[in-house]
Amino acid sequence: MAPFVLISPATRGLSLALIRHYLRETTLPVVGTFRPHPPTTSASEPRTEDSVRTHILRPLPDVDPARLRLLPLDFTSEASIAAAANALAAALPPDTHAYIRVAFFLAGVLHPERQPGDLALERIAETFQLNVIAHLLLIKHFARFLPPANAPQLPGTQAELAKWVHVSARVGSISDNALGGWYSYRASKAALNQAVRTFDLHLQAKRLPAIAVGVHPGTVKTDLSKAFWSSVKPGKLFEPPYAAERLAEVVRGLGAGQRGRIWDWKGEEVKP
Repeated sequence: MAPFVLISPATRGLSLALIRHYLRETTLPVVGTFRPHPPTTSASEPRTEDSVRTHILRPLPDVDPARLRLLPLDFTSEASIAAAANALAAALPPDTHAYIRVAFFLAGVLHPERQPGDLALERIAETFQLNVIAHLLLIKHFARFLPPANAPQLPGTQAELAKWVHVSARVGSISDNALGGWYSYRASKAALNQAVRTFDLHLQAKRLPAIAVGVHPGTVKTDLSKAFWSSVKPGKLFEPPYAAERLAEVVRGLGAGQRGRIWDWKGEEVKP
């Protein structure tokens, strides 16, 4: 098995567009995760491995289905995250160059509090669980799949840094906050950006051939942003396939000089 791509989750919106992008535009094996028990608001969403596979591959008739591996993973359960990582480890053939080439982590939720009175403990907890804690646990359990410091180079290939990518948001920038509101979402994305920076420093300390970055995709036409579509400026509401293409291109161009920071869909840095 060659170096592979990891997309978590991989069933809707931007995540679905990303996994289809890498299946269509590369020849690498691609690993995706799916939530085994869907929320009640999306009961029709495919959630078995076979139905998720069919859902992902439906518009990709020329893609070899054997390139796609799927793992059930619940972001609210460390046991589930650990089990998914262990299942991936068991599936990878030993003594091969089966390391992450690109990994995208997209877990997130938005509860847009407009004023302090809108803050509710249950929603704050859910926001930090999905926007921060899940990402930290993904680092804990999936970082072992990054190439080691002494990773052998495949014959005929050039050395390339692995890309470990967390999808963040511009509103996580403290210096850019001129409007207020969205208390828990802003705070959680700022925390995620700090986690990205801290993990990248770890990668440097361990001399691993990998970088960690965050990305801001812009406003993507997904369920998360649906309530705000009408207020987005013309030309700034992106369809998921376009956003996926832009993020993949930006990430492809990032190197050691851009590590540990947050980049938007245009390739411009989002300041802390």
